[in-house]
Amino acid sequence: MTSPENTQNTPQPLVGIVMGSDSDWPTVQPAAEVLAEFGIPMEIGVVSAHRTPERMLDYARNAHTSGIKVIIACAGGAAHLPGMIAAATPLPVIGIPRALGNLDGLDSLLSIVQMPAGVPTATVSIDGAKNAGLLAVRTLAVGSEQLMEQMVRYQEAMRDQVFEKDRALKYKLMGGE
Repeated sequence: MTSPENTQNTPQPLVGIVMGSDSDWPTVQPAAEVLAEFGIPMEIGVVSAHRTPERMLDYARNAHTSGIKVIIACAGGAAHLPGMIAAATPLPVIGIPRALGNLDGLDSLLSIVQMPAGVPTATVSIDGAKNAGLLAVRTLAVGSEQLMEQMVRYQEAMRDQVFEKDRALKYKLMGGE
């Protein structure tokens, strides 16, 4: 099997991002952006649970032997990809349910979150790729002091943004404070 594409010129991707179709990319892209922001090497590819099940299983079974530490998987509709990957890999899997036409992603959310005992699949909100990326960073940060420090700074920056927005809103509405 050809692995998903290594999207950075780094020796070894640590996160694998897979999706059931290339049409999932706009949903998944925020996860890749978060990983890039933290300098985490990744590979990205299309691995369909329904159209290429052998390739999907091969990827899931072998990702840990190639240095991948976390897999992020996005799927819509029946959304079997994250759960099937979780069933076949020893790695943590983060599922991103994708909103499609009829049920606005509720079907995908339930498919990913309702996994049987023994097949853990972390699940973020519908179209919640940014949180999937952040969860992957936090997972990796457990074993990396540098990443943990980056995450602490990231959280501090978010806090500071809220304080600044509060200050700006009060100034706008009440003429200052």
